[in-house]
Amino acid sequence: MSSLERASENRRLLLRLAVAAVAMFGFGFLLVPFYNTICEVTGINRLMKADAQAANSQVDASRTLIVEFDANTHALPWRFSPQQSSVSTHPGALVRVDYVLENTTDKTVVGQAIPSYGPRVAAQYVKKLECFCFQQQTLAPHERRVMPVVFVVDAALPAEVNTVTLSYTFFEVEGAAPVAAAGRAG
Repeated sequence: MSSLERASENRRLLLRLAVAAVAMFGFGFLLVPFYNTICEVTGINRLMKADAQAANSQVDASRTLIVEFDANTHALPWRFSPQQSSVSTHPGALVRVDYVLENTTDKTVVGQAIPSYGPRVAAQYVKKLECFCFQQQTLAPHERRVMPVVFVVDAALPAEVNTVTLSYTFFEVEGAAPVAAAGRAG
């Protein structure tokens, strides 16, 4: 192969690599808006912000619901539990439940709680006004924290749903820089 052919081949390779780099950059640049659109359409990304205010704040005393609470950790060395396993409430009533979170390690760990609901249809009717799931939680070694969840179950919840389960799973946020004590949510 002559040096002229080699130079021509190298230019073609350089051009292909440049096109691939531009395409990867473009894909990475468009990934964030694409992700946000998918999450908005599917309702997946409801974290980090309060749910919409309940449209009707009237309490429906004619109907009683049981709201059960569940707490889990995923590969995270924390103790995590609700202070009560369930409450009896009426649609439209404001409910506060406290969860206890404890870091059982000798190092500072950052975690994020992801909520889930049972039955699945209940997710659109549970309106959280305050929740530890809105922010990442940074716990110092052996720190223990009591964290509230304040919510209302919308009266529009289908009548056949008498029990709602609100479950949280804490995941470690790897690579997250621990937040200073003054910046932590409680």
